[in-house]
Amino acid sequence: MPPSLRSYDPRDFAALYKLDQSCFPPGISYSKTTLRYFLTLASADCVIAEQGGKIVGFILSEENPPLAHIITLDVDAKHRRHGIGAALLEMLESNLAARGVRSILLETAVDNDAAVAFWKSRGYRIEATLKRYYLKHIDAYEMRKILPGTSKAKPAQKES
Repeated sequence: MPPSLRSYDPRDFAALYKLDQSCFPPGISYSKTTLRYFLTLASADCVIAEQGGKIVGFILSEENPPLAHIITLDVDAKHRRHGIGAALLEMLESNLAARGVRSILLETAVDNDAAVAFWKSRGYRIEATLKRYYLKHIDAYEMRKILPGTSKAKPAQKES
């Protein structure tokens, strides 16, 4: 059964914080203060996946069109590899494109092979390596995707 997707509600905070803590090690997972800060930005978008009334994943971004930044994508370990991350990303990209975003950036640890493969399979390309990005000793890839249909080419003009 596919998850249902919906927007963040402030009542979801405790569940999102708990999920983030389970998805990432200390120092990489967000503190309550930092997660709350990102969720309350006027430019934030957070899509939540629920199954059986339980939050099983979420994706959080901030935007300043034409650019957006994915802050985190969290999927409960028992629910990974079932299309939840892909569904969350697809909904977020659609939301962002509708608001004029043309390019999305994110960071992921260079040693997180599953995450790197996931992002590449969704059209994200490695743009740079950020030295000692996580915990001052783990490198990260900066990855980017140009959203489909948003090339800078001018439309063809009709000949008279």
